[in-house]
Amino acid sequence: MTTVPPRETPRPAGFWIRGAALVVDFVILYLVERSFHYAAYRLWGEDIRDPDGGGATLVVRMLASVFTLVFAALYTTALHALGGQTVGKMLVGIRVLDADGASLPLGAALLRYFAYFVSAAPLLMGFVMAGLRRDRRALHDLIAGSRVDRVRSRPRVRAAAPPPAPVPMTPPVV
Repeated sequence: MTTVPPRETPRPAGFWIRGAALVVDFVILYLVERSFHYAAYRLWGEDIRDPDGGGATLVVRMLASVFTLVFAALYTTALHALGGQTVGKMLVGIRVLDADGASLPLGAALLRYFAYFVSAAPLLMGFVMAGLRRDRRALHDLIAGSRVDRVRSRPRVRAAAPPPAPVPMTPPVV
């Protein structure tokens, strides 16, 4: 008879580790936004960089911002639905799951993205909730029915010692 090991209790990710993941993701989104601005500059020329360039400059900047928001929605929604982790979450070792511990469905992942704006609205207090609540769920987690847990670390395997070097055979002296 084999015994099944008891299921480990999930460890919720705290405020600071989630904040570190968010910083990494913001850097990625900033680089994407700068890429959109650079592409606009390459397509429409030097006029785009001029703040007094008129309506065209404003339209191009607004389009770059809209494209960045769309990219952010696709980035977070797809990665949360597919594997539960954005690049920032992968680096710090946390994962987004639904309240039952299963993968987050696509609809809940999209709802979670839009709920970020609700969390940010009252002076970022929706994000601060992750540091104040016992279960470490922020406002957007409560809205989307999600939670963020630490990824279980794999036990380290020690490398085996190398085999001893073979001893060369010497012929007997006669």
